[in-house]
Amino acid sequence: MTLPPDRLDRFARHIVLPEVGGAGQVALAEAHVALIGCGGIGNPALQYLAAAGVGRLTLVDDDVVDTSNLQRQTLFTPADIGRPKAEVAAEWTQRFDPDLKVCAHVGRIGEGNAAQVLQDATLVLDGSDNFATRLAVSDACVRLGVPLTSAAIGRFQGQVASFAGHLPGESCYRCFVGDAFDAEDCDTCAADGVLGAMVGLVGAFAAMQAIRALLHGRAALGDDPQWGRLHLFEGLVPSLRTMRIARDPECGGCSAG
Repeated sequence: MTLPPDRLDRFARHIVLPEVGGAGQVALAEAHVALIGCGGIGNPALQYLAAAGVGRLTLVDDDVVDTSNLQRQTLFTPADIGRPKAEVAAEWTQRFDPDLKVCAHVGRIGEGNAAQVLQDATLVLDGSDNFATRLAVSDACVRLGVPLTSAAIGRFQGQVASFAGHLPGESCYRCFVGDAFDAEDCDTCAADGVLGAMVGLVGAFAAMQAIRALLHGRAALGDDPQWGRLHLFEGLVPSLRTMRIARDPECGGCSAG
């Protein structure tokens, strides 16, 4: 694949980076990212994935825009209230860059349909808001052999990690949280609150880690995809620390069978 002149101009600031270069930009153009959740994390993640030239995007969300979303979900306006988030986000993407292929999947992703929704993805970025969805997505990624970038936020804390549980010796998201949270109920920002700027920080960093994984083996930026490294943000201090998530030999997601 070669990039036409107008795309070379658009991504010139990427291409001049030795860590990305032309080969890296082509890799991004050929990639397909499935974004799970078009809310707080999904908004900034989508904006930077689209801006990076990721060629194909599948946007998955079953929710509609609400007034309370506007405090942090910057893709949406008051005119979008009541509309499906995935559709609004897809329309934004098409306006922002008509050359990108974008598909809106308005509906819940779970054990029954995760493999079908994610089957053609190069990478999945999960910013959903419940453990049942996250675990179903993680298990599907392992079965399909697809890397997963997972991002979460609450109040002033955020966490981002990339997993490759399909690879020998690498952990998956289920290795991190175990089986205890296979339920629909978990803490929500509606109950606990969340700082809007923290959502932007975590979503943008998730996009950065996803791009790192997409460029793995094709550009210097991807020499270290950081599989299984959990980055923990504290917004009030502020601080960042990183910990390693080891593969669980008893994990029902990546060690089963």
